[in-house]
Amino acid sequence: MPGLRALPGLRASPPAFLLLLALALPRGSLAVQQLEPGSRSAAAAARVALQYRNFKAGSLGGLRVLGHVRKATLKNIPESGHKYYLQFSTEDYRTGEDAGNCLATVLFPKKKSRPVVSIKCSHTKDQKEIQEEDNKFYQRIRHLSKPIIANNIPDSYGNIEPALEPVWALAVAGSSSIVWEKSTETLAYFLAQVKSVRQWIRKDDFVEFDYTVLLHEMPTQEIISCHMRLTWLPGQPLKVKHFCAPEGHGAEQGSGAEAGSAAGPAAEKGASF
Repeated sequence: MPGLRALPGLRASPPAFLLLLALALPRGSLAVQQLEPGSRSAAAAARVALQYRNFKAGSLGGLRVLGHVRKATLKNIPESGHKYYLQFSTEDYRTGEDAGNCLATVLFPKKKSRPVVSIKCSHTKDQKEIQEEDNKFYQRIRHLSKPIIANNIPDSYGNIEPALEPVWALAVAGSSSIVWEKSTETLAYFLAQVKSVRQWIRKDDFVEFDYTVLLHEMPTQEIISCHMRLTWLPGQPLKVKHFCAPEGHGAEQGSGAEAGSAAGPAAEKGASF
């Protein structure tokens, strides 16, 4: 397998990965397991790290999905939980093009709480290009003749109306916070559909939406319905408040609070723009 490219600001190469691991693991630690890069657990942990990154970035032009896991190590920390040390490539959410490499750690706590993520990524797009894409999405929303009210995005054929592309992209970014918070070592989530969305008129420059989104829970195959209130302005942190009430599992609430630094695989990218 060819080595990873050394990109400015980040050496996403085997030595960098080994350095990350060496600094994180105490000497003499025996509870360490090298994982197969193609293993389901390694990919699931990498997706959690990316969901966290997508939410914290708050950028529609910078959304990414998992490419390939290059290296993965699992450490059992008796007092805390399972911690994954990961090196992986990413792809642009919209185009599928190479988006850069990432180094990440993901801790799944023993107690019922959100995964703790630390992630650092290189970029193939420059920041100016990402900002321009964000501004295009934003202007398309701001210049609509009337507030958006829509249902079933994408439709039953997997299509999205061009006018609703920014709304779907916002749902992807916002729901990343829900997916990150709900994910465990044994349960993964993918955005399946925006069941309904309504735009609220604001007097400031932010755009605000109420969503009902459907998440596909794996491997149970259950569909989880969540309400999400999302506020966005390019260059500002994405604000998300959500409430999920899965059938047969009671209700739980989250708000996209910070904890870290910073559909099945076929459904991961959602519908095509």
